Amino acid sequence: MVSAQPQSTTVDLLLKRVFSIDVFRALTMLTMIFVNDLGTLSSIPVWLEHAHADQDFLGFADTVFPCFLFILGMAIPFSIRQRLSKGDSYASIIQHIIIRSFALLVMGVFTVNLPDLNANATGMSSDWFQILMVTGFFLIWNQYPNGEGIQKIIFIGLQLLGVCLLIVLAVIFKGGPDNNLARMVPQWWGILGLIGWTYLTCAILYLFLHKQPLLLIASWLFFTLLSIAGHAGWLHTLWPDGPRTWIPDNGAFDSFAFTGILATLLLTRSQRTGKTQQLPILYTGIGILFLGAGFLARNFFIISKIHATPTWIFLCCGIAFIVYAITYWLVDLNGKAQWFDLIKPAGTSTLTSYLMPYLFYSFVSLADISLPESLKTGVVGLLKSLLFAFLIIGITAVLGKMRIKLKL
Repeated sequence: MVSAQPQSTTVDLLLKRVFSIDVFRALTMLTMIFVNDLGTLSSIPVWLEHAHADQDFLGFADTVFPCFLFILGMAIPFSIRQRLSKGDSYASIIQHIIIRSFALLVMGVFTVNLPDLNANATGMSSDWFQILMVTGFFLIWNQYPNGEGIQKIIFIGLQLLGVCLLIVLAVIFKGGPDNNLARMVPQWWGILGLIGWTYLTCAILYLFLHKQPLLLIASWLFFTLLSIAGHAGWLHTLWPDGPRTWIPDNGAFDSFAFTGILATLLLTRSQRTGKTQQLPILYTGIGILFLGAGFLARNFFIISKIHATPTWIFLCCGIAFIVYAITYWLVDLNGKAQWFDLIKPAGTSTLTSYLMPYLFYSFVSLADISLPESLKTGVVGLLKSLLFAFLIIGITAVLGKMRIKLKL
């Protein structure tokens, strides 16, 4: 079994907490909740919404998921180095990565099938299915305190109850029209599932390549070129009867995460050399280069989140670098982390924040509560969605104080 010895240099580096990563994650989750609620509105600017598949357009909503994958990538080196500094073996770290990824894949499969649920065939409304589904997630993956004796038995019992609940839901699920019912299938894995696959791939690669920066750069280049090859038709030429995508969207999501990993490499290097003041300028410059690459790529590929085109990758990487540069300058260099205390739970309890709307919408639907159309239209509607995002984060904060928090 391979194990890593604690290293003082790694520990010293980890002591330099990078608060901007949590803040950027919180901002991204706040924005994700906001844009996911835009579907309840009417008469809002088109540029705020997701672009259609073949529209050649970048909507504001199309930039949110890439930014989340970018910050996921930035966090990977810190989490793995922390485990290595504690002396964790490679085997135990891989086990941890696989367990986290599996949990995200399970959640992704459940959530991606929800829109297809046939209530009559399933014997349960979509609202109740969502409530029980999220309840199962929390029963299994809640951050239970370290207990002994009867308390530990109770926690294990709750987890087993959650497993049984999800199994029952998966068995009774029927999707599609009455004349063409289907079981629960992975489909495109859903947002959480895609995060799971991305984390699995990038975290394991980083674990084995973290001492070789050039190989990490090569990994980013591989996934980026794989995306280009897929959209240029080169992969089809190599394998005419092969799948449209060899891995989820031909490496687009891994490219985002590895961009974040490389951003952290630059960050830790600047910490070692004492040049953190120059980092925002460097990040901004890299962001501008990515934007330039995106506009050049538009001569060959449209901008499309749904198709995960290289143009979309480059433009969103550029945006992520520039926004993070501002966040780092404000939070870590100027000590303004407290400005974001209101949304802090979205950065530290991110998965809980993401799943809360599933419960909220379901309870509101069951209670037959609806807002007047005037509150769901135009600027007023946008303010409603923004307030909703803050409300969800507030609920997450309250649940956290009650020790109800998902932890993978």
